[in-house]
Amino acid sequence: MPAQFPQARLRRLRRTSSLRDIVRETSLRPEHLVYPIFVEEDADDFVPIEGMPGQYRVPESQLAEEVKRLSALGLRGIMPFGISHHKDADGSDAMDDNGLVSRMVRIIKAADPEMVVIPDICFCEYTTHGHCGILKGDTVDNDLTIRNLGVQAVAAAKAGADIIAPSAAQDGQVATIRAALDEAGFEDIPIMAYSTKLASALYGPFREAAGTELQGDRKTYQMDPMNRREALRESLADEAEGADFLMVKPALAYLDIMADIRRNSLLPLVAYQVSGEYAMIRLAAQQGVIDEAAVIRETLGSMRRAGADLIMTYFAPQLLEEGL
Repeated sequence: MPAQFPQARLRRLRRTSSLRDIVRETSLRPEHLVYPIFVEEDADDFVPIEGMPGQYRVPESQLAEEVKRLSALGLRGIMPFGISHHKDADGSDAMDDNGLVSRMVRIIKAADPEMVVIPDICFCEYTTHGHCGILKGDTVDNDLTIRNLGVQAVAAAKAGADIIAPSAAQDGQVATIRAALDEAGFEDIPIMAYSTKLASALYGPFREAAGTELQGDRKTYQMDPMNRREALRESLADEAEGADFLMVKPALAYLDIMADIRRNSLLPLVAYQVSGEYAMIRLAAQQGVIDEAAVIRETLGSMRRAGADLIMTYFAPQLLEEGL
């Protein structure tokens, strides 16, 4: 042994699994997970999503039973995305009190009144062009779109939504939605802002899953992935407009941004592990090159360690089945 060996031996606290457990700094529990779910109207059966092995479009007619199954696993929160068969240029079905957004919320709350329902508030799944709002020429008209987002948010709140989650990436959307909710008597409904939403290449499988028909790209309103300072600015702007939660989407490639936001805000912070992140893990596991269960926990743990209070993940049911 070296004559001047240090007294501190960090391996002392790693000697057994019990010791490792009691000094672990970051936890992952059921209440940290929210499951994004795809719901298709007029479908007869579950539809496998090719780019996301193990995930399905759930028929609207079977949504209640699926919610009961997920609730029995211990799931606490669901974010429903609709696959609409009633699209138009403005995404008007998403604003209808009897449209798919409102119906999904009512079905989930009826199946399990204690489930926290967080509908995605956007138009990309409901428009014929696949953009997140009203097109004016080749780009989305910001101010017309945020007005419509307010209408959609109120419809979702009327249906029983617990949290409103606007994802359209339009300037001023949080303030407009907050005003619309308050005016309609829903001042107690919180807003989970997709506050730092990057124009990422990792959304590919989602577009298949949600049936979006995007023409072009969303780079004029979603954030440049290379801009760290602007990412923080985006989230702080949403906080100033009245957001109750902040979100980073995608998650794994943006842990630095998540940590920046955590240092600069006291609001609950959400990480969205997107479809491409899910697919990379699942497909690599199917090839036998990684331990899927270990990698899921390691990646989600990194998000918690970076400051996330909640994680949107397609792995939520699997984690609950395995007891985390």
